[in-house]
Amino acid sequence: MSSGREKIYCKNLVFHNLSINLSVDFKWETLQTNQLLPMASGKFLSILALSGLVATASFAQKSDADYGWVLDSSKRSVKNMPQQNEFLNNQYPYPSKPRSMWELGLSGGGSFLFSDIDPALGFGGGISLRKSLGHVLSVRGSYNGSINKGLDYRLRNTNDGLAGPWRNNYLNNGDKYVANYRTKIHQLSVDFIGSLNTASGYRGNPKTNIYVLAGYSVLGADIDVDALNGNGTPYTYSGIDFTGKRSDIKSDLKDQLDGEYETNGGVLNGSRDAVGRSQDNWLIRHALNLGAGIAFKVSERVNIGLEQKFTMPFDDNLDGVNTGLANDFLSSTQFRLNFNLGNSSKAVAPLWWLNPNNYVYNEVNTPKHMKIPTPVLPDADGDGVTDQFDMEPNTPAGAKVDSHGVSVDTDGDGVPDYKDKEPLTARDCFPVDTDGVGKCPEPPCCTELRNAIDSMKTTCAITSLPSVQFKSGSLTISATTKALLTNVAQQMNANPNCKVKLTGYYKGSDKRSMQLGWDRVSTVQKYLVEQEGIAENRIIFSLSDGGDPNTVDLAGTTEEGPNTIPAPFPQFKKSK
Repeated sequence: MSSGREKIYCKNLVFHNLSINLSVDFKWETLQTNQLLPMASGKFLSILALSGLVATASFAQKSDADYGWVLDSSKRSVKNMPQQNEFLNNQYPYPSKPRSMWELGLSGGGSFLFSDIDPALGFGGGISLRKSLGHVLSVRGSYNGSINKGLDYRLRNTNDGLAGPWRNNYLNNGDKYVANYRTKIHQLSVDFIGSLNTASGYRGNPKTNIYVLAGYSVLGADIDVDALNGNGTPYTYSGIDFTGKRSDIKSDLKDQLDGEYETNGGVLNGSRDAVGRSQDNWLIRHALNLGAGIAFKVSERVNIGLEQKFTMPFDDNLDGVNTGLANDFLSSTQFRLNFNLGNSSKAVAPLWWLNPNNYVYNEVNTPKHMKIPTPVLPDADGDGVTDQFDMEPNTPAGAKVDSHGVSVDTDGDGVPDYKDKEPLTARDCFPVDTDGVGKCPEPPCCTELRNAIDSMKTTCAITSLPSVQFKSGSLTISATTKALLTNVAQQMNANPNCKVKLTGYYKGSDKRSMQLGWDRVSTVQKYLVEQEGIAENRIIFSLSDGGDPNTVDLAGTTEEGPNTIPAPFPQFKKSK
C-alpha cells in the first residue's frame, strides 16, 4: 500500500460565463473514523468558499430609481385596470400590480449525499421557471438531475443496514462488505422564494437579489452498488489493511473495485417502485427543500447567481445502506444563469428586481403625481410674514422685518432701519431726532495720530540680501561676488526708500582682524558706489565682534547710520 496519498474528490471545478471564471479546488479533510456523517465540515467550507468568490465578483450596473412602471397603464392586465385608473385619478392611494416577466433559469454545479458513507462530489444540473407573486415572494418550479457517488472505508457485517440482492451477494463472502454506491436522482420541485433585499429606503432598484427558499420535491432515486468483480463474485478485499489510514484504505479499495455498479441497492423498511426507464427499480420519495442563494444583475434581461439547496426525503436508503441512525439528504451547490422572459413593452422586470419604495421617495423628492392643494397664505405687505402672524401688516416695501413682521431697529433708538440715517447710534448719544441721528458732539480730530501716520516711513521691501565671502586674508572681490552685488544694486534701485547695511566682523581685540574687517566693508562699499552707482548716503558702515571675519553681511533697512567710520588701525591697512 502507498502512504501519504489522499483522495481528491473534485479538483478544478470551473464555471465559465459572462467573463467570470471561478476555479475551485475541493479537498476533503481526513476526519475521525467513528463519524457517521464524514466530511460534512469540509463540504460546508467548500460551499462557503465558492459563495465568497461569487459574492466578491463585481458587475457594472447603474443604480436605477425610476418609478415610471408605477404610472404605466400599458403594463396592467384588464382585471387590474380599474384600480390603476382610480390611482391615476387620485381616488385610491395604491397602484395596481403590474404584469411582470417570468425568469427562466439554467443551473449546474456540484452535489453530494450526506449519508452513512463518505461521499464523492458529484454533478447535477437543471432547468427552472420562476414567477413573482409580489416584490418579496415568488414561486419557482424546477427539474434537477444529479449523479452522486460514495465509497466507505470500513469493513461491515452484512446484517449492518443491508437488504435484498445487495446483502445476498455477500452471504458467501464471510458476511463482510465495504459499502459503496452510485445514486442517480431526478427531482421535480416547487419552491417558494423570499427575497430579502428588494425594498430599501437608501437606494433604488437592487443590483443583487439575496433570497431564501423552502418547498416540496418529488424525488426519484436509482441506487446501484459495485458488489461483484469482473467474474461475477463478491470482492474479497484481499491485501487491504482496514486498520490503516482512511486515505490509504480507500485508495486500495479503488484499485480493486471495477466501478461497474451492477447490483441494485437494497431497501430496508420500504420497497422500490416499478417505475424508471430500465429495471423498474426506483425509489420514489417526497422531500422537503430548504436553501438560500444570491443573484447578480448583469443586464435588464440577464442575471447570474449561486444557490445552495438541501433536499431532505426523510429516508436512509439513498446510499444503499440503512443504519437507522440518520436520514440521507442531498446537498447541491449550483451556479445559475437566469433570463427574463416577456415583452418589455407590456411587462416589467421580475418584481424582486424593482424597489417598491421608488415611487414614494421620488414623489416626496419631486412631486409629479401627488395632488397638492394650493396653499392660502396671504401677505398683504409682501414682507414674507403671512397676515395671520404679521404684527405690523403695513410695513413699507423693502424694509427688513423680524419673524413677527416688525421693522428691524438695529440700534434700538426707536427709528426703524428703513428710515434711520444713523442706524448704529451709540446709546450715549440718545435721544435721537426723527431721522435717527444722535445728539453727540463731533469727536476731536486725532491730529497727532494722523501726523504720526503720515510721517511714518515706508518699510523696506528688501527682506533678504546675500552675504559676501572673502578668501582668508584677501580683499579681492570674485566674479561670483560681483554678480551678487549687481543683484543687490538692482533691488536697491527698485526700492528707493531702502538703504543697505554692510556689517564686517573681527575677533576680539585682535587689531589686524579689526582692520581687515574694516577694509572688507570698505571694499564692498566702494564697489557698490563706483561700479553699481549706489549713492554713498544709502550705505551704512558697520563693524561687529563675533561673526565670521571672512564675511560681510548685507541687509535692507530704513534705519539711519554712519556712511563710514575711521579705520581703527590704519597701520595694518591692506590694499588687496
